[in-house]
Amino acid sequence: MSHVEEYVEVNVPVRTAYNQWTQFEDFPAFMEGVERIDQRSDTLTHWVTNVNGVRREFDAQITEQLPDRRVAWMTVDGEARQAGLVTFQPIDATTTKVVLHMNWVPDGIAEAAADKLGFVKRQVNGDLKRFKLFIESRGVETGAWRGEV
Repeated sequence: MSHVEEYVEVNVPVRTAYNQWTQFEDFPAFMEGVERIDQRSDTLTHWVTNVNGVRREFDAQITEQLPDRRVAWMTVDGEARQAGLVTFQPIDATTTKVVLHMNWVPDGIAEAAADKLGFVKRQVNGDLKRFKLFIESRGVETGAWRGEV
């Protein structure tokens, strides 16, 4: 199993950063390689990804969701095996630290090599930087889900 931890500081309040992260169907706007996410229920999402020509589909279950604090997930079906946690830490009233932890199982030699070369770490870092640009350029979230899981 492989692990990556990356973070970004965004210049929006914690509520705004968290609310935007709960809008899974907007992830393709800032996550490279994510073609589509369908929200099937409050806790189930269906992902379609295409990274370097490798297309995958899988379902991810939200295992924990605490407003303004954290969202955790794990895959439950499909062509990927991963789990993760994103936390939201207020730095001050207008700045939030977003920390992403992700564990996954590389599929095959090519993915294992890409992992060893730091591809996934760079991908996650880039996605977080694009999230920063996305939310800061808007200044407000596209929606919110404030329920707890």
